[in-house]
Formats: sequence, structure tokens, C-alpha cells
Amino acid sequence: MNSFANIVEEIKSIVSSDFSPKKVFDKDIADVLGISQMNFATMKKRDKIPFTELLDFCAQKAISINWLLYGQSPESLVEATNRFYMVKYFKDSHASAGGGSFDDSIEEVEELEIPEHFMFMLGGEREMKNIEAINVSGDSMEPTFSYNDIVFINRSKTDLNRGGVFTIRTEAGLFIKRIQTRIDGKIDVISDNSIYSTQTFDPREVEVLGRVVSRFGDVD
Repeated sequence: MNSFANIVEEIKSIVSSDFSPKKVFDKDIADVLGISQMNFATMKKRDKIPFTELLDFCAQKAISINWLLYGQSPESLVEATNRFYMVKYFKDSHASAGGGSFDDSIEEVEELEIPEHFMFMLGGEREMKNIEAINVSGDSMEPTFSYNDIVFINRSKTDLNRGGVFTIRTEAGLFIKRIQTRIDGKIDVISDNSIYSTQTFDPREVEVLGRVVSRFGDVD
């Protein structure tokens, strides 16, 4: 995948005619994407890609997100159309800081195009029917996940016995957390950011929606 710095340079080329004859600077790209200059600078320094904003930009410019992220030529995308897969994307659902319904019966769902090589990272073709995508909000899972990351959840994997990172719902909202099962049968809900304390729940207090399997990359 291209680095955020490389993606920024590509966007500069795309919008250069809109700024002609002036030179396009990072602050201009931040405005184009609707990101504050401070957050933009932090994302570029940490190589954190703002997937949601890039998806909106690509939709406005009629550009394939795969070309922007992976550098694939338009010709190769046309030739490989049958090797792309669609994933349900709950754009308005944000997990980690809470909020969002994650329910396609009451929430508008978009389709996210996934290239073949990424499909294998999500578990293979047979698992695609179980994969859905949502956004991350807040900093409780830093550095594993950052604000506005898009994460992929396998809705068929709800067994907590082996632990891992899951999307869960409690009475407080929708969360992405690291889960560990205790000897006494209760579960520890853990934030990777050490400033947040671990919470303990009775399993009956937690609805497990699925295991987080990727964020355009492997999940620890």
C-alpha cells in the first residue's frame, strides 16, 4: 500500500489544475480532504491514512480508491474487474469511543471495493459473506487503531475463548476492544491505550458482533 505521503503527492497532481497557476501545498490538501492542518500533519508524520476522507475524495473525483492506495493503473483495474469483491461498509458507525448502530436494517450501508489480494488477507473468498467494515473513533485502542481507521469485522467469529480484538456492544455503546476470558467466566475488556483502565463484564452484559480481522493490514 502507498504511504500517506505518496498519496498526498498523487492528490496534489489530481487537484493541481484547480489551483493553477499556484503551487499546491499540504495545507491545500488538508482543506480538500476536510481535515484540520494539525491533524493532517500528525497523520502524515505517523503515516496514518484517513480512509474515510479518501473514499469521499475518490467518489467526488470519480477515482478508484484502489488506484490511489495501491498504485494500480486504470487499465489493470478494468482487466481485473472480476477479481474485486464488495464488502458492506457502515460509514456512519464508529466504534471504540461508542456510537453507531451497525445494523443494515436501520442504517444506510455502502459497498466498499476490495482487491483480490486483500480478500485473501480477510480470510479468503468463502469468508467474504461474513465481512463488514466500520470506522474507528477515539484513541482508546491506540496504537493498534487510530481515529478514522476503517476496520474489517468477521461477523461469524464471536467465540471469545481464544481472545483477540472484537467489536462488542454494551449498554454504553459500540466498541472495539481486546477481549480476554477470565477463569471465573467473566471477560476483561481491554483498551490498548494504557491510559484507559480494563473493565470486567459478565458475558451476559456484552453482545459480541464479530472479530476484527484487518484494517487494510493485519491485526495483532
